[in-house]
Order: sequence, then C-alpha cells, then structure tokens
Amino acid sequence: MSPTILAIESSCDDTSAAVFKDGKILANIVATQAVHEKYGGVVPELASRAHEQNIIPVVSQALLTANITKSELNAVAFTRGPGLLGALLVGCSFAKSFALGLNIPIIEVNHMQAHILAHFIEEPKPQFPFLCLTVSGGHTQIVLVKNYLEMQVLGQTTDDAVGEAFDKSAKLLGLPYPGGPMLDKLAQTGNPNAYSFPVVNMPDFNFSFSGIKTSILNFIKNNTQANPNFIQAHLPDICASIQQALIQTLMKKLVLAAKETGIKEIAIAGGVSANSGLRQTMQEYANKYKWNTYIPAFQYCTDNAAMVVMTAHFKYLAGEFADQYASPDPRLRIAL
Repeated sequence: MSPTILAIESSCDDTSAAVFKDGKILANIVATQAVHEKYGGVVPELASRAHEQNIIPVVSQALLTANITKSELNAVAFTRGPGLLGALLVGCSFAKSFALGLNIPIIEVNHMQAHILAHFIEEPKPQFPFLCLTVSGGHTQIVLVKNYLEMQVLGQTTDDAVGEAFDKSAKLLGLPYPGGPMLDKLAQTGNPNAYSFPVVNMPDFNFSFSGIKTSILNFIKNNTQANPNFIQAHLPDICASIQQALIQTLMKKLVLAAKETGIKEIAIAGGVSANSGLRQTMQEYANKYKWNTYIPAFQYCTDNAAMVVMTAHFKYLAGEFADQYASPDPRLRIAL
C-alpha cells in the first residue's frame, strides 16, 4: 500500500510543502521570500524568520489542495540538509512536532538526493545506473545513481558552486537579484563567442569556479575603466559568453564521466538545471554522444517539497525512518 506523506522543504529561502498519496504528488506549494532582493542575496537570519511566518500557511494550503486530513498521513518528511542552519531548523522542528502530535514516523531527506530523485516524479524516468549532474547555488556534483537510495559522488567542486558563479557574475554586471535567471535571459539574445573566459581543468571529475569568477571580475574592471558604458553596450554578448564558459566547464567533466563509466543515461538536477543554455546543450550532447538525457520539469528544478516527498516515499518503503533526536546538518553529504 502506498503511503500518504507530507514533506517540508526549508533549506534556503523557499518554504515548501507537498503531499504524496497513491503514487502521485497531490500538492506542491511554494512560498518565496522577496525580503532578500534589496540585499542582493539570501540573508540567513531573515530567511529563518520568513520560514517561521510561512510554514503553517504553506502546510495548511498543501493539505487543503490535496484534500487530505492530518489523520490520513502515514509520515512527515523534512529536509535535514545541506542548507542554511536556521532555515533547516524551522522545517525540522515543525516536522518533528507535527509528527509527534499525530504519532506517526518522521523521515529525514538529503536535499541533493531529493534533487536527483525529482526525476521520478514524472515520465520519462532514467534507468539505473545513471549519471546525474547536480548543479545549484551551493553544490556542483557528478553523482553515480545506482538505485533510489544508493548514490556515489564521482566529482564535485573544490571551491565555489556553478550557481554561485552565475549569481556573482550577474551581480558584477549590475543585474538584480536573483541574477542567474536574468543572466540566462539576456544570454539568449547574445553571441556566446564574443568574449573568451577560461574553462578550468581540474583533476578527475572535479570542478573549480573561483578562477573563472576572478577572470570575469578583471574583464569587467578593465573594460569599464576604458569605457564606462561597456557593460550597457555589450550586456547580452557578455552574458552569453559567461554562460557558455560555465556550461562548457560542466559539460567537459560530464562527458569524461560518461566515457569512463560507459553510462549513457544522463540527467541534470538542481536549480541551475532550469538554465536554458544548459538544457539546450544537454540536448545537443545527447545527439552527439547518443545519450538518453533527462531534465526535470522547471517546477521541480528549483527548491520544492515535491522532490522531498518523492525521496521520502522511497525511504518509507525501505523502512528508513528518523527519530526525535534528528537535527539539521548544514553540510550533510550524500552517503557513499
């Protein structure tokens, strides 16, 4: 019998709740936080306070949308990490209290594992084993996915995440927060070959983005000193060139991992997988290397509780439950 599960996601600046029943996502409610816009980035303390304000209305709306009563729930799931400690604490505390009041078990979920398992919400679904490029504001990884609950990180960033590189580049260009999506939008009308930025070559399947961020900073500084209107005059071309360099950095390692493992089932996940340039490049590489590629629907790329409840479903079936001593782990890793 398929369980009925409520899941809560609160790892960063989106408060989300989802309900799963009879093998389907019945509700996936997300409340975003506009409070961070004037700061140009997420302020952890403000994020925590906003989660406290949003979590009860979001959970109530999810249950109402799903037409589910609290007494029908079999478990409550929550994101344990990675993420912002204060933000995670709100979701974790609420989930444990809610489940304790209903006398039902709780399920802790790894945020990055959930991004990967978002691929199993809708068709088409990848076949095991597959490679997943997980790309977000905090993480950049190539993960070998052996089954629903067994995953191995083959490579990851040694410094900054690609999502952070997108956002920092956008900020340097004077684009409003969140800058990554705006950079992507401008890049669609620009020439990706107008300017050249370095594609850093790290050992094995690892990544590095600190060097390319420095080169972008120097590029902007040098050109604006020579011409104060340089950015405004060439903005789409600059965005397209930056985006191409970041995507090529990702794809170079993904191609290497696919060749060395012999796996042709290739997926992408995480907030940056919503980037139009990356999605298009994935399709091009699929044709070139005869990959079967999988890209989640846009609503399941960014942080959401649907991916958390999907992961919780598989953990419920495997009997993997947490206890009331479970606590947030901002640096939680995918278990090998």
